[in-house]
Amino acid sequence: MRFIGSNEPTRILRTASCTEAIRMSTPTRTPATVAPSSPASTGASPRVFSLFCLGGYLLSMSYGTTFLLALLVASRGGNEGDTGLIISTAIASTIVAVILSGHASDAVGAPRAVGVSGLILTASCLGFALVPGVSQGMRICGLLLGCGWGAFYTLGPIIVAAVIEPARRIRHFALLSGSMMSGIGSGPILGRGAKLLGWPLEATYWVAAAASFCGALIFFFLHEPIRRILATQGAARATRLSWASLMRVLQAKAVFPIAMVGLGGAIFGGLSSFQTAYAAAKGLDFSIFFIGFMSAAIGCRMLLSGIVVRQNPYLAAAVLTFLVVLSIAMFQFLVTGWASYLLASVTLGVGYGLTYSVINGLAANEAPHGETPQALLLFSLSYFIGVFGYPLLAGHLIVARGIPALLSATMLIALGNFAIALGRLLPRLRALAGQATN
Repeated sequence: MRFIGSNEPTRILRTASCTEAIRMSTPTRTPATVAPSSPASTGASPRVFSLFCLGGYLLSMSYGTTFLLALLVASRGGNEGDTGLIISTAIASTIVAVILSGHASDAVGAPRAVGVSGLILTASCLGFALVPGVSQGMRICGLLLGCGWGAFYTLGPIIVAAVIEPARRIRHFALLSGSMMSGIGSGPILGRGAKLLGWPLEATYWVAAAASFCGALIFFFLHEPIRRILATQGAARATRLSWASLMRVLQAKAVFPIAMVGLGGAIFGGLSSFQTAYAAAKGLDFSIFFIGFMSAAIGCRMLLSGIVVRQNPYLAAAVLTFLVVLSIAMFQFLVTGWASYLLASVTLGVGYGLTYSVINGLAANEAPHGETPQALLLFSLSYFIGVFGYPLLAGHLIVARGIPALLSATMLIALGNFAIALGRLLPRLRALAGQATN
């Protein structure tokens, strides 16, 4: 970073002051909340974390099969209404599972609770493969899917925050979420592969069930290594959410990333849910969106998170949320063919994919003393409310006003998210400017 001054030593001195100010502006946690930085307690080893991400990838394949539910229901004589009932059941059970996941973690330990959620996901996929027709049994499978996915999605980051020190959390959150998104993307790919091989669609659910079972075994195996890591950090802390902890988190700085992930989830849910309608209106193939978005989001989380984690998180959040605003503007005004459609999708994938990891780290690091699990639980809850709730409203908006109205409403949400990120950054920039002039 360069400053205008009378000589080079002065510029170097100011740069050093600016660097120190950036470090001071990055949220830190007290030693009581994380393990001390000693070799015995610096967190999970690369082997343990690699297994953790592999387990996350395998469990996420089951959720990816939800994109194939409409095809599965249609192949059994059902219609969109039947699919909607199954998905709505899954949505309701997901929200309940997020809220109650802390109680399960306190009862049996977070890794074992995730292992149990993997077994629930296994049962769900087996049910989708075996239940004949479109019956009440399909809705029960949807209920199981929501329970398993909601618990894993919430407890995964909570475990990462417990075993990884704050300075490395954003990087590890990005690797975990990249693994999970890769698993989600593998679901539709499996369905496509089954079709090309001439296999029934149910084969996809058999594979997803086997993957979920293997993922569950991995997390059961990880219980003891993670327990040993947590033992070096002193007494275990409660994960369950109470009214008192809810109020303490909402009164802390963690409320800002929690709000941002809800708005970001609404953007993702709204745009992804109605890409078929958008692409049809433009005369394009909607698969271009998912190829561009998923490739960019996964690639950035896996390859660029190491660079992002070294930056000021407030600056990174502002830049990345601006990219989301830019991508929606491209969808509104610039998409005329497949190339511009792909570019807009990639821009959204980069902005959304990395923003999620950055604010996930901020939610953990800015939580009240000793209440990181509760902050991350609310973080997941906010995300699901946004990603599930906004498409319900957006559907009515499209019926009444069309796709342009959806894009305008989504732009307002994106601008609100950017305003929060900018509002958090500007005071820190003013502090940096004050340091530079002293």
